[in-house]
Amino acid sequence: MNKFIKKFLILLFILTNNANTEEINMDNILVLTTNTGIIRIELFEDKAPNHVKRIKQLANEGQYDGVVFHRVIDGFMAQTGDVEFGNSLSKKYNLSKAGSGGSTLPDLKAEFSDLPHERGTLSMARSQDPNSANSQFFICFKEASFLDRQYTVFGKVISGMEFVDKIKKGDPDNNGAVSDPDKIVSLKY
Repeated sequence: MNKFIKKFLILLFILTNNANTEEINMDNILVLTTNTGIIRIELFEDKAPNHVKRIKQLANEGQYDGVVFHRVIDGFMAQTGDVEFGNSLSKKYNLSKAGSGGSTLPDLKAEFSDLPHERGTLSMARSQDPNSANSQFFICFKEASFLDRQYTVFGKVISGMEFVDKIKKGDPDNNGAVSDPDKIVSLKY
């Protein structure tokens, strides 16, 4: 589908769902299709330009297609994006290693901002090093202000949060590890 038609359909969807389109840049909408439903995400290019660029690049290359939600903690967040070990369509898929890999691209420098971690926020996962985000990200189920200014917020769910809520939860005694995880069917910009 060409970009014009895609943007028109997204705009039509938003208008028919009474969203405030004046604040949404239609060039920065991701469509995340999961096995639980379709989630639309507004990207904050003005707050995290390098992170948004990375997400768009990996999405356009199809690297997120088939990637599992390997760590899901009820009442907190759903983590995904390990394109190295978490892609269920890849020969390198290894659920026990999912969460430890990334893309072949270099890690990103942190782009912390004043954007809060609230319900529907997308933020980059990282190690102890603030400049170690690569491809993994998480979606907050509810407010998580203790993460503010420590993780790079790059987007927010604008529709389909009910499908985020349906993502299979992990084992609370094993840091949210999911034994039979839901996955990204496609992530398209």
